[in-house]
Amino acid sequence: MKKILNALRRLVAVPLCLAAFAATAQAPQPPEIAARAYLLLDVTANQILAAKDIDSPVEPASLTKLMTAYLVFDALKSKKIDLKQTLPVSERAWKMPGSRMFIDPKMQVPVEDLVKGMIVQSGNDATVALAEGVGGSVERFVQLMNTQAKALGLNATTFKNPEGLTEAGHTTTARDLSVLATRLMRDFPEYVGYYAVKKYRYPGTPAANDNNRNTLLFRDPTVDGLKTGHTEAAGYCLVATAKRDFPNVGSRRLLSVVLGAASENARANESQKLLNWGYTAFEAVKLFDAGQAVATPPVWKGKSPTLAIGRPEAIVVAVPAGSAAQVKTQVQRPDPLVAPFTKGQAVGTLKVTLAGQPLLDVPLVALDGVEQAGVLGRAWDAVRLWIK
Repeated sequence: MKKILNALRRLVAVPLCLAAFAATAQAPQPPEIAARAYLLLDVTANQILAAKDIDSPVEPASLTKLMTAYLVFDALKSKKIDLKQTLPVSERAWKMPGSRMFIDPKMQVPVEDLVKGMIVQSGNDATVALAEGVGGSVERFVQLMNTQAKALGLNATTFKNPEGLTEAGHTTTARDLSVLATRLMRDFPEYVGYYAVKKYRYPGTPAANDNNRNTLLFRDPTVDGLKTGHTEAAGYCLVATAKRDFPNVGSRRLLSVVLGAASENARANESQKLLNWGYTAFEAVKLFDAGQAVATPPVWKGKSPTLAIGRPEAIVVAVPAGSAAQVKTQVQRPDPLVAPFTKGQAVGTLKVTLAGQPLLDVPLVALDGVEQAGVLGRAWDAVRLWIK
């Protein structure tokens, strides 16, 4: 019994998400980035590769629209709204200052056009129209934004509006923005393609207003998102993401968050610098394929003699270029393992080290369920455990 209790304590101590990149003596030094705060995340490996002041409060400006989009996409996914349905344009939406898609109260605008107007043109008018359509009012929608922020673990984020104009208390951090952006891509893959749209304008609106504000989309074919932001207080901001293919790994996605750059060109240049550095200074190592068993330990009192444990997605780590041979892994799990187990149940941790230093803790789960054995099987294993 003492062995079982100790094993359970070890299991409870396993973190619920992949650990951030552990600093080692071999870690490459990032380039100089001209921004108040920045973060580079390897999304595929879920490792932070570079960071500066990522927990300092900042104004998000139009990066706020990432959360607005999250709620709009959720409403689309749950069929609360439909891409083809039209929404009215209120006086409040029409009179919004800043970036606009130039809609007015005489129009009934399809949701898909409003989504494009919010994402491609960063239209504050489109954003308010969507907020009113999903939440019933801007005020109610802001409540939903803050509720969702808590659900996503954005503990340093408070929203005061859906569009990102400067307002007291409307703040976030680079870390929270990276979490939000990652969840947006993971939770709504069917809608994030809008962030790669280079040009869009609603019929009858100014032709000169059609370019996506994310200039990296026009410079780097591997960049497919996400969002720009700018106010006088926030400076020039950009959350950018790119996906590049590599042998033996497949697609590898990086995400950069650059906050408080000096100009539109600077935020693009600094973001590109971070992305290029991340892809060249670090290499990806695939340790296990999606659904591949990391280990198949024995199971007691179960209908199956063993339990396959691993991850439903591929286990990939990012390491300094040239250091892949120094990666080692070790499985830590409860012992003994006593059925039943359900598919997806946490069953231990894959400890990943680089040159003997901790790199990642990867939670392992049951790849299949194991039901309890019958009375005789459980009794026999109880005797064997007692002898053991």
